Amino acid sequence: MKQIALSEIKDDFSRFLREAASEQIVITRHGRPAGVLVGFASEDDWFDYRLENDSGFLVRIASARASIRAGRGVRLEDLDGALQEAKVSELALRETCPSLKPTASTPKKPSRPPRSGRSSRAGR
Repeated sequence: MKQIALSEIKDDFSRFLREAASEQIVITRHGRPAGVLVGFASEDDWFDYRLENDSGFLVRIASARASIRAGRGVRLEDLDGALQEAKVSELALRETCPSLKPTASTPKKPSRPPRSGRSSRAGR
């Protein structure tokens, strides 16, 4: 990692931002580290950076990994089979519980007709 003084960064920020796309730059103030300049060579790099630094996303990943280790996950290779089993289970449930079946006689909620003329709030 390069270290560059803040005064130098301010004089030629564009150049240092381009350089930061390949290597992070530590910005110093009075010889002490004050910040880091991170550049991105592409949109994908920006997306990766956001994911790597999003604490909520990292918590979800850790939780998913713990679920898989505990045997509660579905392997990607088994996903199609799990989806098919879920569909079969849902169909069987609908067959045994008629109240869950969608019926053609269920009336639809009437939609509101469009308003015509001026709004009741006009002139307020």
